[in-house]
Amino acid sequence: MNLSKAAKVTRVMNAVAAGTSDQNSGSVDMKNFDAVQFVVAFGAITASAVTSVHVETSSDDSTFNDLEGTNVAVADDDDNQLVIVEVDCPQERYLRVVVDRGTQNAVIDGAIAFQHKADTEPVTHDTTTVVGSEYHLAPDEGTI
Repeated sequence: MNLSKAAKVTRVMNAVAAGTSDQNSGSVDMKNFDAVQFVVAFGAITASAVTSVHVETSSDDSTFNDLEGTNVAVADDDDNQLVIVEVDCPQERYLRVVVDRGTQNAVIDGAIAFQHKADTEPVTHDTTTVVGSEYHLAPDEGTI
């Protein structure tokens, strides 16, 4: 499997400074894909912060509801770590990841969606968030 040709990569959330407000990512349209993996990166998390990540779903890309069982708790000592949530065979067309922040500050470094199990390959990356993509099979040493 060639991940760069089999998974559509989209940056769905930019970095968000320390705070306690919840943050919703941009949504992904699951048409032509059967699965998505969201990767959320965290920066500094203040002691006593109550932070978690979950996925929401929508049939029309406007009204979103929590997706059952997708809640991942982030401890206040999980600074500079990642949360990965994957949804296979979603029942509705649109999905987004939500970072719940409360009590104390938590820094979000950003979030990326990897849509996979595409109907056809190679997939096309989101050119508004991906500058370039290369694939190399057994390259020789040498000048870049």
